[in-house]
Amino acid sequence: MRLWKSPLAWTFLASVVLLAAVGGWLLTDPATSRSDALKTGGLAGGAVVALYALWLNDRRRRVEERRQDIERQRHELEAQRAEQDRERVADERFAKAVELLGNSADQVRVGALHALAGLARSRPSYTQTVLDVLCSYLRRPFLHGRYEKPTRDPTSEEELELTVRLTAQRLISELLPGRDEPGPSYDLDLTGAVLEYLDLSGKLVGGLLLRHASLHSSTNFSGCRFTRRVYLTAAGTDKGRLVGYFRCRGAVFESHAWFSAVNFTETADFSETTFAGPTTFKDAKFAKDAVFTDAVAADSLDLRWTWFAGQTDLRFASLADAVSLYNTRVRPEKDVQLPDGWELEELRDGDARIVARAG
Repeated sequence: MRLWKSPLAWTFLASVVLLAAVGGWLLTDPATSRSDALKTGGLAGGAVVALYALWLNDRRRRVEERRQDIERQRHELEAQRAEQDRERVADERFAKAVELLGNSADQVRVGALHALAGLARSRPSYTQTVLDVLCSYLRRPFLHGRYEKPTRDPTSEEELELTVRLTAQRLISELLPGRDEPGPSYDLDLTGAVLEYLDLSGKLVGGLLLRHASLHSSTNFSGCRFTRRVYLTAAGTDKGRLVGYFRCRGAVFESHAWFSAVNFTETADFSETTFAGPTTFKDAKFAKDAVFTDAVAADSLDLRWTWFAGQTDLRFASLADAVSLYNTRVRPEKDVQLPDGWELEELRDGDARIVARAG
């Protein structure tokens, strides 16, 4: 840079000129001494230098701010690029794992299930998608020899497939948050699925679809909290299949709870469960014991055409006014516990039905 173009040179020149001008002007005044004139001129010249220093400092500050802004933008672009790379890798892992679910080897399918679960743990945004895939796998047609005929020995292929399906069920439970954990609740669609030892106890679930599902050996929803609608319509058993124990102690259904036409062939325990939304057991069949001790039905409760064949305890802790009891049947020789205001009415066929006393 040429000297005459330098801001520092012009500042120095202006300072000298101002020093000479102010000093010379003050020297014309007889009352001002030479030292005072030089001192005042020096202050004037120094002020110009100070102003230049302030301007230079401000310029450096702005340059540094621009540098930091550029650096921040660069980091943001690098972070976006890294995130895109992770998304691409995650998508590739997901696609590969889904492809491997169709492999004929059971150990490969189990590995694919664990790969999907690992993806959901490392990338929470994939959790609902992974749960959908696991549920989709469980909705595939499946018939184990023991379900059709308990005395028939299952084939090795059936046993291996059962192992894969049990792994899928366990991973679904592990991916669901705990009942009181903060965060989102996830939906499960297991419509028509064949399930054994399904255990979601203590989990937070959004909506649950189990329409026409076959629930073998035992099902455990104890301590669950369902934040959206739950449908088990016509779940239970087809001809020749056994449905096991249904445990639902202390669960909370915050919305609709539909158990219409469910076939409970073993003990069903709903004690201390809260039904906060509309609830129906219309056409449900309880072949063994039915326990509703201290349950709460805060909204409508539909028990029309419900059949209780075993020991029955309907002593709800709280009942809404909207309770439907049309043709609700029990076996009079069994131990039947009813809430206040309900009583049994004998029928000609030997059954009894539950009715609400007038008034």
